[in-house]
Amino acid sequence: MLPYKNLIIIDKTSHIAVFKQIAVQFIGLIQKGKLLPGTKLPSTRALAYDLGLHRKTIMAAYDSLVSEDWIDSLPRKGYIVSPNLPFVKPRSYNSNGLSAYENEPGFIFDSLSSYINPSSPSKKHELIIDDGLPDTSLLSPGIMLAGYRKALDYPTLKKISTGWDLEGSLDFRNSLCHFLNQTRGIDITTENLLTARGAQMAIYLSASLIIKPGDKVIVSDPSYFFANMIFERFGAELIYVPVDHDGMCTEVLEELLKKHSVKLLYVIPHHHHPTTVTMSTARRNELLILIKKYQIAVIEDDYDYDFQFEYAPYLPLASGDHEGNIIYIGSLTKVLGAPFRLGYIVAAKKFIRSAAKQRLLIDLRGDVFTEQVVSGLIENGELTKLIQKANKLYRHRCHFAAELFAKQLGGIVQLTKPNGGMALWLQFKNDFPLAKVIANAKGLKIIGSVYSKERNSNFNAFRFGFASLNDEEIIKAIDILKTTIHK
Repeated sequence: MLPYKNLIIIDKTSHIAVFKQIAVQFIGLIQKGKLLPGTKLPSTRALAYDLGLHRKTIMAAYDSLVSEDWIDSLPRKGYIVSPNLPFVKPRSYNSNGLSAYENEPGFIFDSLSSYINPSSPSKKHELIIDDGLPDTSLLSPGIMLAGYRKALDYPTLKKISTGWDLEGSLDFRNSLCHFLNQTRGIDITTENLLTARGAQMAIYLSASLIIKPGDKVIVSDPSYFFANMIFERFGAELIYVPVDHDGMCTEVLEELLKKHSVKLLYVIPHHHHPTTVTMSTARRNELLILIKKYQIAVIEDDYDYDFQFEYAPYLPLASGDHEGNIIYIGSLTKVLGAPFRLGYIVAAKKFIRSAAKQRLLIDLRGDVFTEQVVSGLIENGELTKLIQKANKLYRHRCHFAAELFAKQLGGIVQLTKPNGGMALWLQFKNDFPLAKVIANAKGLKIIGSVYSKERNSNFNAFRFGFASLNDEEIIKAIDILKTTIHK
């Protein structure tokens, strides 16, 4: 409720009756847009107490406003601002011009460019082609509901409400620590683990502790452009290393390390973003040697490790001998779904402690409630079941989409079927009008990463997320693309 004691000022020296002064000031509040149609007004008793007046004075003011149709008196409900205001059209509440926030601010601030073109939930498109997001229909509503109910039990709710650990929920970190050790071969304790709201925040936190203006950071070409933007935001100079069918070229990397003083290396060995390439064993061994030799900080982004279609998947670089120089970043968002923003950082204890303090500045407590729920999913084995179920389905969708693209657009689209992940990397010839096709694909909204000359890229390709699409949707999406291309 508005602070009427400060908004309505009574001049007891005025010749105008007090009740009229109150009525006039209420009209002013309505005309200025402070009180909108339908707004409930304070009771006569409450307003009289606030203003230090007799209740009958307030009643007289309200009666005056009712008679002039500014407010309505509702039986047993009190007074509200009239939905049909006199002399003013609906939504024209400010007779003095624009709202204060319609003006441009007088201070200087950074105006950032538009990074992506997301699909608003309020807008309906026939099909959304994302960057590689999970199929949320695989989540069992009953199991999720049971997890939330358990977290809402008073003892649990009280525990997570009265205190917290800087690094995140201890229950969640204990569960996640065991899960990572079992699935990724990383020998860690909870002291090596920090939770974050997704891998994006984890990259941001890690980079913020390492990069200073002018520092050189090595990334792949192409690379995950959101990570590049973070590094550049901190003042880094980016140096690019090409990616081929075996991943980041370590021969080129070594030459750059000899030539430059490099502060940070950003690498995605599994299902490289955007190309989906998995780094070969030979390259991984060469990279570990270089990391130890040059003692550089490394961010290993392993955003969708859990989705591998081979029976003997590669382990992360972080599972090898890197002498504590690798900051391993992962995400459970790719397992649970985009609405669940849950990522983590694995690193040396001192780095984790510093990152936890840094996170405190932008996210005081983290999402301890979701962490508690997901902790239960890990402990009861439901997370593992979900991953196994998703792997089977995504493997089918990957093969189905890749084969259909080869059949329908084989002479136009070039792709290599990945051995895991949630997206295909569709490449086109340099003179192919990719941006135009995407814009004109009626019935499709493509929000996957697009790399084209219109976006200052040397590539002409985009990521086609297949994991969230069923067979019929994949067929329809490819058919729309084919129709648009041949127009």
